This record gives sequence, structure tokens and C-alpha cells, in this order.
Amino acid sequence: MKRPVLLACLLGASVAGAFLVWREVSPPPPPPAVAAEPAGVGALARVEPTSRIRKLGQPGGFSVNRVERLLVAEGERVTAGQILAELADAPQKDAAVAQAEAAIAEAQANLAKIRAAGRPSERAAQRARIAASLAQEDISRRDAVRSETLVPTGAGARAIAERNRSAAQRAAADRAEAEANLETLSAPRPEDVAFAEAQLRSAQAALQRAVADAALSRITAPIAGTILRIYARPGDLIGGDGLLEMADLDHIDIVADVFETDLPRLHPDQLADIIVPGDAKRYRARVREIGWLVRRTTQAGSDPVAAVDARTVEVRLTLAEDGAAALRQRMHMQVQVAIRP
Repeated sequence: MKRPVLLACLLGASVAGAFLVWREVSPPPPPPAVAAEPAGVGALARVEPTSRIRKLGQPGGFSVNRVERLLVAEGERVTAGQILAELADAPQKDAAVAQAEAAIAEAQANLAKIRAAGRPSERAAQRARIAASLAQEDISRRDAVRSETLVPTGAGARAIAERNRSAAQRAAADRAEAEANLETLSAPRPEDVAFAEAQLRSAQAALQRAVADAALSRITAPIAGTILRIYARPGDLIGGDGLLEMADLDHIDIVADVFETDLPRLHPDQLADIIVPGDAKRYRARVREIGWLVRRTTQAGSDPVAAVDARTVEVRLTLAEDGAAALRQRMHMQVQVAIRP
């Protein structure tokens, strides 16, 4: 009986000792977690004008693409619609415009002549012819009546009477013709007016086409801006690079390639710092547009383990005035962007 009691006492003592040891070596509970502050977004970017760089080339795609006159120089500021260059066929197109203008003037004069019908002097002359015809008709009719009355008495010949009747008929026909001519001189025929109006519309359409063709022989500025680079000079053919590049440098953007995983932390009007290589000053910018397309990254590097197949979204930031003034002549320069949370 003593041995089982002793074993039970030893087993209870061992369990109690193990519990005391576990209470002594167990670690204290961890401190409460602290919420992490939101992180910003960093990205590589490039300098671009807000208007984008506009590449101007040969308008219309016609065969004549030789530059005849270049009217601007690199660095020159131009206004919207200003003529920058003329192609070799510009004189020919200008001659076609002059010819079309002359055709319009001719058609307008013809229409005015038809609408006027006749000049006042022509109408007066025609009225005089009508009066003379009436007088001649009256004389011829009286002669015919006298001849008819003398035929039965034998005092006149029948042949004379017939000639007088014929003369009276001719006089009546001449009078009717003169009256018809007066009516023609007094009011134009509707079909003549319609034909002349159609000719005028055709001439006007020809002028519009000639003006449009002449415009294709001149390269004009689509916006107000600065000429950045000229690729073709007078006598050169316009090649694949076009004639020139221009942009509005008064407003500058920073275009950042932001990884798609960072998009949830972006929103318009976020402030950002622009870091320019070799410049100790940081420039301020503000997020204006977040792109719609996700594309493969355009960032190039020498790291062999870099994520070359990463996806980015183009984000445009508006650069502050001091930054725009400093980077105005650094288009497409690579910079770093630190977008604040």
C-alpha cells in the first residue's frame, strides 16, 4: 500500500514543477501593433510640354514634297496659323486660285447681264422700232384697202392689191417681232437666269477647291509655340522625320511611368517632388492626369534582374512655374518623381 501512494506523490510533484518552470520561461505578450504611415510613390519620368511635341510634315500626302521656302528658324516663337514653309508647287496653286477668281467674276457679270435683260438705251431703241413698225403697218393696210376697192372698177390691177396686202402683213409681223424683242429686253427668261446661277455656283466651287489645294502647299503652325528642330531646308525633300518639330513651352509636364501596383495610392492633385540629375534643387509638381492604358514599362536599366516585363501607367504631372522655367530647354530629359502620400 505504501508504494502506490509514494508513486502518486512523486507524479504530482513532477507536474507541479513543470508548470512552475513553464510559467517562468514563457515570453511576455507582444506590444499592441502600431498602424504604418502611408507610403509615397516613386517613379522614373521624362520632361514633356503639355501641348506635346508636334511633328509637322507634308500636308495631304501629295507627290510634290520639296521645300521651296522656309520661313522660321529653330528657337523662334510662332503663332497659331502662321505659315512656316511653302512647298515647290505653291506658285502653281496660287495661279489656279487666281484663275478661279476670274471665272467667278465672269460668271457674276453674266448673271447680272441676264437679270438686267436689256439696257435702258436698248429698250428705248426697241420702242422706237415698234412705233416705226406701227406706222408702216398702218400705211400698208390703207394701201391694201384702197387697192381692193379699185379692183372691181377696173382702175387698178389685182396684182397691185395683192402686193399691198402682203406689205401690210409684213408690217404687222415686224411690229409683233419688235414687241417681242422689247419684252425680252424688259424681263429675263427664268431658264436663262437659272443657267447663269448654276454657272456661278460651279465657279465658286472651283475657287474653294483651288484655295484648299493652295493651302496644302503651305505648312502652318497648329498651335502657338516654339520651333524646336528643323529637319528639311529649302530645296530638300520632306522625309520620314517631317519638316520640323514644335511645342508650346509655356506649360511643362512631367510624365511618370508608374507601376500598376502603385496605382491605388495615386489620385489627382497629389503633390510631388521632381529630382533633376545634377540639380540640387527640387521642383514642385502636382498630379493632373492618370492614364487609361497599362503597358509594358519603358524604363530601361542595366540591372540584369530587373522586372523588364513590368507594367506601368503614364501619369502626367503639372510642373510649377519655376520648374518649367528651369526645364524649358530639356525636353525628354529623364528625371525622378517622388509623389507624396
